[in-house]
Amino acid sequence: MIHPSAIIDPSACLGRNVAIGAFSIIGADVTIGDDCWIGPHVVIAGPATIGRENKIYQFSSIGEAPQDLKYAGETTTLEVGDRNVIREYVTFNRGTSGGIGKTSIGSDNLFMAYSHVAHDCVVGNKCVFANAASLAGHVEVGDHAILGGFTSVHQFSQIGAHAFCGLGSVITQDIPPYTLAAGNRVKTSGINKEGLKRRGFSAELIRALHKSYRLLLKSKQSREETLAELGPLIEKYSEVDYFVRFVIQSKRGIAR
Repeated sequence: MIHPSAIIDPSACLGRNVAIGAFSIIGADVTIGDDCWIGPHVVIAGPATIGRENKIYQFSSIGEAPQDLKYAGETTTLEVGDRNVIREYVTFNRGTSGGIGKTSIGSDNLFMAYSHVAHDCVVGNKCVFANAASLAGHVEVGDHAILGGFTSVHQFSQIGAHAFCGLGSVITQDIPPYTLAAGNRVKTSGINKEGLKRRGFSAELIRALHKSYRLLLKSKQSREETLAELGPLIEKYSEVDYFVRFVIQSKRGIAR
């Protein structure tokens, strides 16, 4: 299960049935859960915790020091959940003491080749990062979000759950949940109706989210009037409540 050419630090902790390919390096203070497959020429640096059943393909660099000029070698971490597929040349960096001290990645995500997650980012579950999609530091990505190939996300931006960001998007402001976004600089163009249908959202709920999007982001009426009109939908649907709170609480501003 472990190739003779692999280098495993004595302090690393490997779970059951972990496979490690040729010339891979597992550093100090790395924990890898059961049934993970680590391909050849992978480097995992610690402190880092990798969950169960992850597949990490060749030439990936996982848990290396953050690319932050203020970083001075302080102890920070990377946490990765379960069942992620991490393809060739993917890079994940640890957190910084100036951020939250860790980079956190959930479960069941697909990171295609050359995608990058920088320091202090928080990525949810069941996301897709297409080839070369890249997050700068301190970015948050919600569950089921999809980032098209060569998407670039500015530091401290947030991408809401179920958002779809098209090929080559340059994201400098927050992307509301459930929306379609694309462009340089990115703009939203409505609710991700087809994606939500595939995930089991009812037609009624999709209409409610579309109305929320139209009133909150495209209407010229006041915020107070909009919230009053959306009040019944906010009470009825937690998804509408999440959408409205995301927009209202945005710190970088919303891409419209």
